[in-house]
Amino acid sequence: MESEILIVGAGIFGISTAYHLAKRSSNPASITVLDRFPAPSQDAASTDINKIIRADYGSPLYMELGLEAIEAWKNDPLFKNSGVYHQTGWIMMDEQGSDLAGRIGANFGDIFGSNPLQPMSEDAVRSDWGGALRDADLSPFGSFFFNPLAGWADAGRALTIMANEVIRMGVRYQVGEATRLVLGERGIKGVEIKSGDLYSADKVLLCTGAWTSQLMSSIEDELKMPETDRVESQASAAGVCVAHFQLSNAERKLYDRLPVYVYGEQGEVIPPDDTGLLKFTTTQSFKNTKDGYSVPPSWDSPATFTQREVPETLQKECIGSIRPRLPQIFTSDRQVDHFRLCWDAITPDQHPLITKHPDTRLSNLYLAVGGSFHCWKFLPTIGRYVGNVLDGASNRAERDDAWAWKKSRQAKGVHDSLTPNKELSNYY
Repeated sequence: MESEILIVGAGIFGISTAYHLAKRSSNPASITVLDRFPAPSQDAASTDINKIIRADYGSPLYMELGLEAIEAWKNDPLFKNSGVYHQTGWIMMDEQGSDLAGRIGANFGDIFGSNPLQPMSEDAVRSDWGGALRDADLSPFGSFFFNPLAGWADAGRALTIMANEVIRMGVRYQVGEATRLVLGERGIKGVEIKSGDLYSADKVLLCTGAWTSQLMSSIEDELKMPETDRVESQASAAGVCVAHFQLSNAERKLYDRLPVYVYGEQGEVIPPDDTGLLKFTTTQSFKNTKDGYSVPPSWDSPATFTQREVPETLQKECIGSIRPRLPQIFTSDRQVDHFRLCWDAITPDQHPLITKHPDTRLSNLYLAVGGSFHCWKFLPTIGRYVGNVLDGASNRAERDDAWAWKKSRQAKGVHDSLTPNKELSNYY
């Protein structure tokens, strides 16, 4: 099958890019999205019960993008009346000695025109929202702030809405497992899938997240690329453990009142979805290194199996991390209903990689990867910027530099607490 643009991967980068390209194209059928699964892709970190929507960043670049995304969640006709966006606000807990809240407030003043952060006392945090946080261990924190602009979205449902719209607009959505990139006379000519069929295109965009090094490895071997030039040096697969509790009706009456609850840099609690699932995130990430690169385990197994196969020691570590946030939910020997391993590609500075591949032998190859566990909120908007890169247009110097392929990357990043320092094998 031939296309002008082939997008491999149907997570937020792939689907958002297809959406924005289709909006600006006179022939959306010239765009193909290829994924292992029908929409929404089961592999994608994007396919989840809920994700946080916020603009609270110490980085002005991401605050601008966050505010733009919030505006789109509220007003884009695709989402406006869908009920997927919930502006609950969020309670932010700042570690003792941290200056993060001050930097965020200053950025809001410069960019938004006012600072929406509302200081709260510890007593108020414990008594508000029906007393849901009355028993929380708040000792690590020096200050507390509520921001009414933040919230969360029904992640899988929002991705499905946009994917269905992409298909309705005429983009071709194909199901197949990409196994290798194929070289032609003028660079990359396409992608071969597991069946042996070739999807060829003038431009190939990899939105393959945690599986990018796996897909790139054969062509990198063929071209005898040194480790420093391989995609693994730019974005590597990392996983985090997420815990879910199925709430009773009585529990929902209490926890439905909660805003997004940010437990410093240790993780979050996201209010229950419409099925009553309460989700706890953690920030201890890990790699799964095989053959010189990190990749989610059990490539050939069903996604639902690999994502829920969580080692017992990791389960215990996760429980230890989340117990201080809502201790009362563990009373009467309450157990986590299910765990999930969520995999994403993480970059050293947590900037996504949105760029043309710099090796001239791989002409026509582009990448939009490296969500680094914080890019889902940009689903309505990020594809516009990826489309600009495909068109050879600038997204402004600061963004071009942040998202470019780099020879070296700064040590501290945008979302640094999620930098992996363990291997999944450490938990077995």
